[in-house]
Amino acid sequence: MNPFSLADEKAYQVWREAKLDHYPNNNEQVMVNIESADLSDDEFQQLAGLCQKTNFAIYHLENPSDGNKSFVRTLGQKMGLERLDGNLCADNDSITSLQVMETGRHAGYIPYTNRRLSWHTDGYYNTPDEQIRGILMHCAQPAAEGGENLLLDHEVAYIQLRDKNPDYIKVLMRENAMTIPPNVENGVEIRGEQTGPVFSVDEHGYLHMRFSARTRNIIWHDDETTKEAVSYLNSLFSENNPYVFRYRLRSGEGIICNNVLHCRTGFSDDDQKRLLYRARYFDRVLSI
Repeated sequence: MNPFSLADEKAYQVWREAKLDHYPNNNEQVMVNIESADLSDDEFQQLAGLCQKTNFAIYHLENPSDGNKSFVRTLGQKMGLERLDGNLCADNDSITSLQVMETGRHAGYIPYTNRRLSWHTDGYYNTPDEQIRGILMHCAQPAAEGGENLLLDHEVAYIQLRDKNPDYIKVLMRENAMTIPPNVENGVEIRGEQTGPVFSVDEHGYLHMRFSARTRNIIWHDDETTKEAVSYLNSLFSENNPYVFRYRLRSGEGIICNNVLHCRTGFSDDDQKRLLYRARYFDRVLSI
């Protein structure tokens, strides 16, 4: 039985019912308090259980001053996240320090500004064998104002699209659904063109998503159904969608997820810059 096969409607309906049954509907229901990165059995069960249900969890560290990069690496390992993606702008330890950067290579990329970051999944431009499955994002210092995160479980987005029109899923699972042009710096290609599906199913049967709501540098398959599917997907990011979560991370808090859809609002800094540590992994969070 494959709930993500359009030919297996029975399996889909069984999975859909279980997925949406008692689905959390507020931030408190996806929040876990933890004492340290060395999780207790109960803390692990809560985090892993939420990630299994909603594909993400928000944690609150009892002592925010403990939230350094060592904490991030250890917490990731406790949750089964081992294989870090040493992406272009990551630090030497492959964990990225996200803050406003006005000079250097980082300055050309929106995550390193205080501007709004549109809806996406991380690593949508990665090669098929280096897709980002898990993310751990830890807030060391919040912005003076703004910088909220919005989250939407990609499995719920799949349900909403399939319920609207199964053909939307059909076109978004095509191997040529979405193309990301090459990344060229100073005339040198540092990343080649990447073409692939929006939705795919990995070797373990888990649904994976690669997506960006950016209107520039995204090439969609040129047909009406794909245009309709992308338009409807973008409409799901409205805060009127009851499955969209909005939360502003405080110092010592973070998000651990299976690369769900997310975005960030614009923000303003004061003397202390907003600083988040982001770790991207080729692994999913452990299941229970």
